Amino acid sequence: MKILITGTAGFIGYHLANRLISRGDEVIGLDSINDYYDVNLKYGRLETAGINRDEIEYNKLVESKKYPNYKFIKLNLEDRENLFKLFEKEKFDKVCHLAAQAGVRYSLTNPYAYIDSNVVGHMNILEAVRHNGVKALSYASSSSVYGLNKKQPFSTDDNVDHPISLYAATKKSNELMSHTYSYLYNIPTTGLRFFTVYGPWGRPDMALFKFVKNILEDKPIDVYNYGKMQRDFTYIDDIVEGLVRVIDNPPKPNPNWEGNPSESIAPYKIYNIGNGSPVKLMDFIGAIEEILGKEAKKNLMPIQPGDVPSTYADTTDLERDLGYKPYTPIKEGVTKFIEWYKNFYKIS
Repeated sequence: MKILITGTAGFIGYHLANRLISRGDEVIGLDSINDYYDVNLKYGRLETAGINRDEIEYNKLVESKKYPNYKFIKLNLEDRENLFKLFEKEKFDKVCHLAAQAGVRYSLTNPYAYIDSNVVGHMNILEAVRHNGVKALSYASSSSVYGLNKKQPFSTDDNVDHPISLYAATKKSNELMSHTYSYLYNIPTTGLRFFTVYGPWGRPDMALFKFVKNILEDKPIDVYNYGKMQRDFTYIDDIVEGLVRVIDNPPKPNPNWEGNPSESIAPYKIYNIGNGSPVKLMDFIGAIEEILGKEAKKNLMPIQPGDVPSTYADTTDLERDLGYKPYTPIKEGVTKFIEWYKNFYKIS
């Protein structure tokens, strides 16, 4: 199977590409390699997959030196002309669209980056899929779409009309746009609402990365909402397993649809991918301290605009439809991240 994965210099896309390459799929990775965070980390991910940094040029396919079934192209999602040419030339069987401008807090100060990448970029992917015979599209949504929802755990049956960040609003728009294309053009589309993904090669703007870095450097960590937060932390391998199952099992039309928001009469589906067991922020910090053998200096702060105090995934439909439930315990996942962090940054 020939699969395009967007966002392969990013955290989740990098891990998914490695998984699909290892099972024998032909993979083309795409990423803009923007400077939202340290590009050296992005290039580092690519280099472990055999993509030589010195060979990367805009709109040029680079062959992996490690895997004969992997190629990479640096390309902006907003570049409709060259994106369409890529689709026309490569004839993908399926597309997994993970590239996006990430981050809730960054969207408060850089709103146009989210419209360009997450809305215009998603539109371009949909049109490219439509016109080039792609059999199915899966894409990244986010748990942030639940916004002001009070009922927990968050269910894909819930209304999500009250986002509290532009990032969340763009992710909901992706779901709505995808449904339209599923209905009009019979394109199977699946959106994945990810819940606080963490693990090796994670993003520097995420809590685990910042906490480990600052604790090791004897710097204080910022603890928002005075520590009264909880998150449904989900280990990267669990996310990838869910993605693979979704790619292999695209949705079918449901002629008996009764209005469930997560599905449709069209070949359309939304899933939560979360651990289903939220962890208190202070307990999460405690696990990091225990593994590092070092206490954090905590800077207690009010909740940030756009943040929610708690997330908790209901994964009932993921278990029912795909026979899968994320399972990695926090201490196991955090330990693996810290081992990677110390190795990558050469900390003894």
